[in-house]
Amino acid sequence: MVEIISKKDGPRREDVAAKRLINENRSTIHRLADQISNGGFSRSRQLLKESRQEPKPDGLVFHFLDNSRTPEEPEPRLRRSPNGRVFVMDTKSGKQILFLGEVRERDSLRYFALSTKKNGFISPVDEEIEHSLSDLDGVVIESPEVEEKMLDVIRKRLQVP
Repeated sequence: MVEIISKKDGPRREDVAAKRLINENRSTIHRLADQISNGGFSRSRQLLKESRQEPKPDGLVFHFLDNSRTPEEPEPRLRRSPNGRVFVMDTKSGKQILFLGEVRERDSLRYFALSTKKNGFISPVDEEIEHSLSDLDGVVIESPEVEEKMLDVIRKRLQVP
C-alpha cells in the first residue's frame, strides 16, 4: 500500500485555479462546443436532462409480488463434480439441494471427507445424514471403481438416483 503524505489538506492551488477558470468561462466554452459540434452539444445536454426525469406511465402499472407458479417437484440426483464436490442436485432446475462432502487429496492419497464441522466445513450436513454416512467419512479412494461404488452406497442410503 502506498501512503501519500501531503503538507496541506484540501485541493491543490492549481486545481482551484483551473476550476475557477472553467466556471468563469462556462458560457464561452458551451458556445464554442455548440459551434464545433453544429449544435450537438446543447442537444445532447437537453437529452440528458430529459432522460433524468422520472418516466410517466401511460396507464395503470401492475406489480405482481407473489409467485403464482406452483413449484415443481424436484428430481434429486447424486453428482460428483470435476473438482471433487459430492452433492445432491435437482435435475430440473440444476440447483444444488444438499452438499454432502468432497474428495480430498493428501500425500497422493485420495479420500472422501463428509461435510462436518470436524472436517472444517462451514455448513455441515444434518445429524440424520451424518449418522447414515459417517462410516464413509475418510474412505480411501484407490481407483475410479472404488469411487463409483462409494457413490452407489450414498445413493442407496439417501434413496437418490
